[in-house]
Amino acid sequence: MTQFKNYKIYHTFLNTLAKDLTRFYYKKLDKPFKVSNKLKGRGYDPVTSSDKAFEKFIRLKIKKKFPSHQIIGEEFGYKKRKSDFSWVIDPIDGTRSYVIGNPTWSNLVALNYKGKPVLGLANFPKLKKYYLNVNDKKSYVYENGKKRLLSVAKKINFSNAKVAGAFHGWLSIQKQKKIPKVLKLMQFPCFDALSYTHLSEGKLDIVIQCSNKIWDIHPIIPILRSAGAVITTWNNREAELAGNILVSNNIKNHKRMLKLLKPVSN
Repeated sequence: MTQFKNYKIYHTFLNTLAKDLTRFYYKKLDKPFKVSNKLKGRGYDPVTSSDKAFEKFIRLKIKKKFPSHQIIGEEFGYKKRKSDFSWVIDPIDGTRSYVIGNPTWSNLVALNYKGKPVLGLANFPKLKKYYLNVNDKKSYVYENGKKRLLSVAKKINFSNAKVAGAFHGWLSIQKQKKIPKVLKLMQFPCFDALSYTHLSEGKLDIVIQCSNKIWDIHPIIPILRSAGAVITTWNNREAELAGNILVSNNIKNHKRMLKLLKPVSN
């Protein structure tokens, strides 16, 4: 792990940002919005006017407080700067949910130090709660003015594990046929970042997702790790690389699921 000690200033910033984002949503964005399809008929990847408004808002806050830092965002790209610090933003994770009025979408923000995510925020304006790690050992869910320490359900074994998964059309039917045991185990619904945060609370034990971009997963990594989760790609590489992601409540269950995913992991 990259040595990073100065958590407090950034944690304070993200803690305030979570509240600011929820206020901003209810003040400015809780109304009809425009939707367009990034893929223009070659599939469906929606983006809304709210995605752009959220990202502009987050970028402005970061620039004001940390003007020398790099920022990487889903909607407005990446401007290279000479800094060890970079912020990775998914203004709305779960845009499909946002479009249909499902409240499970979130704002995701990570602080990376030398390319490694050290702090992560997952803010759910409609659910009026947010998840944030304090350092590499502790993370909390903040709800109703209270905070609750996050901890995975370490002791749940494979046969009792609650498994959630989603492939969103990324994994072909042919490939899915190669992993019938995995499909059978996926008994719980999967809602983008919310499923990852549910695992950090011990509500789920294994989460399998396809084709995560860095802004989908970097903000989630510090929250999960500090809650005790194991997180890698399907082919057991660093989760920071993004792509197909597997998260488990303990190493034993993780190894077991990696084995089951092997036919489709390359």
